[in-house]
Amino acid sequence: QVQLVESGGGSVQPGGSLRLSCAASGIIVRLNGMGWYRQAPGKERELVATIVGGGTINYAEAVKGRFSISRGNPRGDAKNTVYLQMNGLNPEDTAVYYCKTNVYGRDVWGQGTQVTVSS
Repeated sequence: QVQLVESGGGSVQPGGSLRLSCAASGIIVRLNGMGWYRQAPGKERELVATIVGGGTINYAEAVKGRFSISRGNPRGDAKNTVYLQMNGLNPEDTAVYYCKTNVYGRDVWGQGTQVTVSS
């Protein structure tokens, strides 16, 4: 059974940083496409960043240059973890952030982690 568990959310001031983690079980992260999505109150869930098995990365325009997606060291304890480093946060980044993968055509989502940016 594939499970994704996000962590690392919290409250920060504008201009601050957070690093989100997505711990996966039941899959090998470096072989699977992984993505971060977010959903703000009253808005549709939207793509933030993706990384595919071959390592190609894609970012939403709104986060380019500020956010960075990466995978844990394949030889280390975090080999099945995907990270989202978020710098230069602004209030528009406030949302629940979700990790997602796709297994045999079925999307698997984590439970989400709240990120709040306010002064």
